[in-house]
Amino acid sequence: MRHLKSALLGLASSLALAAAAHAAPITTLDRNGAWVSVEAYGPNVIHVTIAADKDEALNGPGYGILADHADNAGFKETSDANGDTFASNALTLHINAAPPPHVPSQGEKYFAPSLAPVGLQVMNAKGETILNMTGWEMAPHDVNGEHTYQVGADFSAPADEHYYGMGQNQQSLGPLDLRGRVIDCKHWYDAPAGETVCVPFMVSSKGYGIIWDNPSDTRFVAGINGATKFQSNVGERVSFFVVVGDTPEEIYSAYARVTGKTPIPPKSAFGLIQSKARYDSQAEILRVANTYRQKGYPLDIMVQDWFYWTRMGQMDIDPAQFPDPDAMNKELHDMGLQSIISIWPRFETSGRYYNELAAKGYFLKDKDGNPVDGLPFRSDRTGALIDATNPDARKWFWDHARDNILSHGYDYPWLDETEPDLVPDGYFFSIGSGDRYHNVFPLLHVEGVADGMRAWKPNKRVLILARAAYLGSQRTGALFWSSDVDATWEALRRQIPTGLNMTASGIAYWGNDIGGWQSLPATSSATKPLLVDPTGAEDVIGKDSEYPELLTRWFEYGTFLPTLRLHGSRKHTEIWAYGHAAESIMAKYDKLRYELIPYIYSSAKHTYDTGAPFMRALWMDFPNDPKVSDIGTEYMFGPAFLVAPVTQQGQTQKDVYLPAGADWYNYWTNEKLTGGQWVKTAAPIDQIPLFVRAGSIVPFGSDIPSTATKQTITALKVYPGANGAFSLYDDDGHTYDYETGKGATSSQLTWDDASGKLSATGALAKTATGLVKVMGR
Repeated sequence: MRHLKSALLGLASSLALAAAAHAAPITTLDRNGAWVSVEAYGPNVIHVTIAADKDEALNGPGYGILADHADNAGFKETSDANGDTFASNALTLHINAAPPPHVPSQGEKYFAPSLAPVGLQVMNAKGETILNMTGWEMAPHDVNGEHTYQVGADFSAPADEHYYGMGQNQQSLGPLDLRGRVIDCKHWYDAPAGETVCVPFMVSSKGYGIIWDNPSDTRFVAGINGATKFQSNVGERVSFFVVVGDTPEEIYSAYARVTGKTPIPPKSAFGLIQSKARYDSQAEILRVANTYRQKGYPLDIMVQDWFYWTRMGQMDIDPAQFPDPDAMNKELHDMGLQSIISIWPRFETSGRYYNELAAKGYFLKDKDGNPVDGLPFRSDRTGALIDATNPDARKWFWDHARDNILSHGYDYPWLDETEPDLVPDGYFFSIGSGDRYHNVFPLLHVEGVADGMRAWKPNKRVLILARAAYLGSQRTGALFWSSDVDATWEALRRQIPTGLNMTASGIAYWGNDIGGWQSLPATSSATKPLLVDPTGAEDVIGKDSEYPELLTRWFEYGTFLPTLRLHGSRKHTEIWAYGHAAESIMAKYDKLRYELIPYIYSSAKHTYDTGAPFMRALWMDFPNDPKVSDIGTEYMFGPAFLVAPVTQQGQTQKDVYLPAGADWYNYWTNEKLTGGQWVKTAAPIDQIPLFVRAGSIVPFGSDIPSTATKQTITALKVYPGANGAFSLYDDDGHTYDYETGKGATSSQLTWDDASGKLSATGALAKTATGLVKVMGR
């Protein structure tokens, strides 16, 4: 148990440091031995900590929270016989007074509660009660050698309340609302429906969100038997933040204040990213890149996936496969392309660094202090896990990733297995037990590399491909994806509600492996005539003759994701590998994606400014339409587009709901339709059901081979029927100058529907009129 003792000492030390750096709360209240601390993070964020031990109540917030952003200004405290009230111009928190002494009831004599009761309510700026905490818990138990508690809080669940967020959960085939579900909020690669990722941020239809500040395995019970609950497996206190806002922008800007802003990725992240598991050599990578250029298909990034090394954890590049990576990357750069390379956090016992890292204590350990080798658990988990909770280990990992790999001209890293794949439960990080800190690894591992990248190249934007996240992960510059999903129609259906709840959790940059990652089924399961002729793809798809149709539909959907990345364990994953029919359609959507980059990039700037995702569920933009509360089969992509992906084989029409409060245009036909109705929409194989909201202004860009080429605006498409506005934004696409406004250009575009005129300020003030195309006329 010697390592357990040292881990606990390390935990105590880290908590002491956090407390020392943490500003004093507004107040700490005594409720008959239940201590309640209150602090604010601006006028619409309140942080509540409840514990039986006063020191625990006074400790600062946990991992992922930016404690130096605490700001109590603007709150006024008052007290009376009913309790204590803390009010700003945006919210009011009332904490009930301790109940007066009374003669215990018969039940209380036998079932006396061990905790003093605490109740509280949160009201919005209108004085409406939007949250009512009815109780809290600290149930003692032993976990991984520690005497600790299950901690939790109960909240009232009105019958008309809906719940969203809580990270990545792939159980749903369409419904979006979490109400009535129990979410096991933990990183779990092997979850049956696809990897789960815990980002414990829940957003309610009532105009508030709860940030649950506990990184251990957490159960979220959403509106069952009149109650909503958070229960975490390890802790000595209850800690949560309540953010309040009338709009998504107000809620997510508050979330960003607590956990960090979402940076604008390099512009190349919005182009096509080409990946495969795996490219066998630098010759193959260059052949694929050159073929894209020869065919005239836009492409921005080539990805070098796993097993380019000589051994897991060797942190080298096999010269037999990649004899001159510097020259390879120079050739890619000369083509206007960039590169991503996969770097794993595991080290085989026979690798050159294993003994050094073990001696330094830089691995996840067992109770006796020995490194944990994943091989006995599963053959693909061989090796020990770098302990990203140890700052020295993080620095060692970054230094070697930089010097051994990235220095050969690679632009960005892919940090795979960040859940981590070696499950830490039962083991120990440097900061404490893996059970206590189950969910923090992806934040600390990715942030360590992100900080290193920015220090190495201070004015080159960080981009990291990452497989898991936690509170605050959005601030690292990472692009997240849904892990190694199946190459099936079912997996495609699951992606849509999965992504919408992930972006609702504050993780704006989410995507998936276009086409699925896992191997293809041995045979086709098609029950309807194939919509894509598989001729020419036999060498890749085997007998799964329906796969080119699935990939085509998946690529259409991917065109309207924050990131578009082809990937998979197939022999080939490129656009042209699945027959001429699939190739022509995917090439069409690849071109459309690039035409929309001015629109997408401007939406990314809005996310940077507000924290709100630009791929988002309908409830965010249409809160007054109750019919959209549970729709997870369609979504908004930026302010203009409603996207309804086709997710069934042989499907040529789809019922699409057009939200009330707006008129809509079918993008392909320009037919104008009234909102508030389901419409049967034609969906031939080359058309994803796509609608544009009336009043929208959509900028289109010129044809470019990659975002390295300057793109001009070729059209400003206006969809009349309502007044509208759009902020068109551009910058150099790769530096951090945007943080100070340096070198940026913008135009405020405004459509006056009554006069039929578009006006522009800024960069397009003189040219906008000549670019306008009024649709539907």
